[in-house]
Amino acid sequence: MLPDYGGACLSNVVPVLLARARGLPAWVPPELAEARQVVLLVLDGLGWEQLRARSSMAPTLDAMAGGAICTVVPSTTATALTSLATGLPPGEHGVVGYRIDVHGEVLNVLRWSTPGGDARRSIPPGDFQAIVPFLGTRVPVVTKAEFEGSGFSAAHLAGVEWHGWRVPSTLVLEVRKLVASGEPFVYAYYEGIDKVAHEYGLDEHYDSELAFVDRLVGDLCGLLPPGAALVVTSDHGQVDVGDNVRPLAPEVLRHCELLSGEGRFRWLHALPGHASELLEAARAAHGDEAWVMGVEEAVLAGWFGPRVLRDAADRLGDVLVAARSDVSFDDPADTGPYELVGRHGSLTPAEMLVPLLSVSR
Repeated sequence: MLPDYGGACLSNVVPVLLARARGLPAWVPPELAEARQVVLLVLDGLGWEQLRARSSMAPTLDAMAGGAICTVVPSTTATALTSLATGLPPGEHGVVGYRIDVHGEVLNVLRWSTPGGDARRSIPPGDFQAIVPFLGTRVPVVTKAEFEGSGFSAAHLAGVEWHGWRVPSTLVLEVRKLVASGEPFVYAYYEGIDKVAHEYGLDEHYDSELAFVDRLVGDLCGLLPPGAALVVTSDHGQVDVGDNVRPLAPEVLRHCELLSGEGRFRWLHALPGHASELLEAARAAHGDEAWVMGVEEAVLAGWFGPRVLRDAADRLGDVLVAARSDVSFDDPADTGPYELVGRHGSLTPAEMLVPLLSVSR
C-alpha cells in the first residue's frame, strides 16, 4: 500500500489543519473548517485496522467522525512524526527510517545514538533535519517531559513551545490549560499503545491499553469549549510477528557491508561492486516473504515521495527487504530492552492505514 503523498496522507495533516479556514479536502471531516481551536492528538502505534477490529473497546473513538488515511514509508515513528510535523514526505525531510546510515555509521534516530554513543555532537540534529516544524508557526507541544532535549526532538520539533507531561493525567491538564488560554492549535502526543504492542503484541494487553486510551480521548473531548475540535491520528499501525524473526541468509550477508532500517523494513548496504549480486541473492532468499528491490526502483516508484533530495538519497541502502508476511528480518546490531513482538515499518495495510478522526464542540 503506497501513500498518496498529494492526498490523504499523514504528511498533509498539519498543513491542512493550519490552513483549515481556506477549505478542507474531502478526506478531512468538514466540520473542522469552522473550528476556532484544534487539538491534534497523536496516538503512537494505533493502526486503523487494529482500531476497527476493536471498535467495541473504544466507543469514544468509534463515535468520532472521519476514517482512514495513509502514513508514510517507512511506516515507523521517526519518519512519520517528522513528516507530520514538517508537512513533507520522507524524501524531502531526510529522516528516512528508524536506523539510518550516516557516512558508514548507523544512527538510531529515536535514541540519537550510534555504536559510539550519544551522537548529538557528531551528527547535530538541526543539521540532519533543518525544516522548521508546523510551517514556522510556534505551536505548543504537549508530550513526555523526558523527550525535551533529545536528539530526535531537536530534529523534528525544533523551536516549539514545550509542555512536558509525566503521567497521562497531566497530559490532559496541560491541554486543558492551553485550550483555556485560547491557543488556536495544540499538538499532543501519547506513546502507550506503541509501547504495549511492541512488548506484548496485539493481545489482551493491547486491548486493555486501547480501552484506557479511549477514556483518555474522552477526557480530552470533555474539556473542549464551544468552537474547539479534537483531531486524533497516528504514525503507523502494527503487525504481531511473535517469534517469526528471520535471519538474513548467509548468501545475502556475504555481499553486505552493513545493515540499517528495522526488522520489517531492512536496508542492505552492499560491499563495493556487489549491489547487483546482493539484489539477486536477497530476492532468491527472501522474495517469498518480502518485497525485495533495489533502491532506484523504490525511489522511482515514489515510496519516499515525489522528490528524494540528495541528503535523503545518501541515507538509503542499496537493497530493501520490506516484509509482506508477518515476519521480521534480523540484524544482531538492532537491539533494545526486550524482544519486539509487535512491529511495523513495511507497506501492509495493517501498518500503513491510520485513523484521522475528529469531534467538534
